[in-house]
Amino acid sequence: MTNDPHATPDPLVTLLLRTAAVLWIIWGLVHVLAGVMTIAQPMPDAAAGIADAVDPALFDLDYPDAMGALINQHGFNLLWVGGFTAVAAIFVWRRSVTAVWLAIVASGLLDLGYFLFMDLGGHVHFVPGTVMTLICAAAILLSVVALLRGRKPDAGPHSGD
Repeated sequence: MTNDPHATPDPLVTLLLRTAAVLWIIWGLVHVLAGVMTIAQPMPDAAAGIADAVDPALFDLDYPDAMGALINQHGFNLLWVGGFTAVAAIFVWRRSVTAVWLAIVASGLLDLGYFLFMDLGGHVHFVPGTVMTLICAAAILLSVVALLRGRKPDAGPHSGD
């Protein structure tokens, strides 16, 4: 991608970024919903909903209020990162390199934590969380390919040699 506003955009780069943007909008909206659902439910139900491969009866305990606050903080993080990524996706659609990197960092790091602690820990079923991780990974991959394809070779002092 070039900084020249008059340059004709590469159609493949545009297609890759728009596909990534759609994936990030889906990812973002699902995470906003997950955040709202996490905050709205009592702590044991929210925890059982997140760790859906764990027997829900194991969460039916008397927890201190701090555990509820911790789960609500997690829900808040799901909500804001989802919203942030969905907004960034609008700018990814418009070919903003900055928005691509913001979406990659926000969604990628959130899903990396999910993958490391929930997926690898065996605490979740494949749907919906792991599917969202795959959607995020696909959006990142498409974006990186678009960024690499859209780069212009350096026009350094020795480029004419």
